Amino acid sequence: MDFQAWEPYYERILRDFGFSRAEDERAAKVLDARLGGTRIDPKDLALVLSGKAVSVAGNAPTLGKEFDRLTKVVVAADEATSTLLTKGRLPDVIVTELDGKVEDQVRANRRGSIAVVHGHGDNIPAIEKWAGRFKGRTIATTQSRPFPGVHNFGGFTDGDRGVFLADAMGARSIRLVGFDFEHPNPKDQPAELKKRKLDWAFILIESILAERVEF
Repeated sequence: MDFQAWEPYYERILRDFGFSRAEDERAAKVLDARLGGTRIDPKDLALVLSGKAVSVAGNAPTLGKEFDRLTKVVVAADEATSTLLTKGRLPDVIVTELDGKVEDQVRANRRGSIAVVHGHGDNIPAIEKWAGRFKGRTIATTQSRPFPGVHNFGGFTDGDRGVFLADAMGARSIRLVGFDFEHPNPKDQPAELKKRKLDWAFILIESILAERVEF
């Protein structure tokens, strides 16, 4: 999804949550300066996802019970990485804004998972703490205007960004596993805020990519 198509959704999200575009842009610059590992081009990521049946693993508690629905190629949304690792599954790609047990994401990246690390105005401290610890293949993303070395494939939360990423990289099909748009997974943010974010994730997937996604 190119930025011109994404920007109207992004502007609505900024208004809805009162987020700062300037802070998102600052976070992108901090991420670009701090992200470690071997920075790869999206075409290298496309080699992993293009033409494949891709599962996007969300961090709902049901993920552990849905392993039989996972396809061979898996994109993990941040905290889902930890669940996958405990089940002996190394995700092919991790989409993260540095939530959850980030040390598991760093470890998976070292073992071969591509880490697609996202910067936004609220996670600059996490970027400063964690971004330099990734040692494998990495890509930096932003929800604001992209620039060389920092990309925007569309999407708002880690889960729906994983879906947009798979679509942008030419996945043959996209299956959601471990998603619950109605019951937020407890995190270090108010449940009401998390629920609004999940509402936006569903809106984005349903309005833009519903025909491409198996729920």
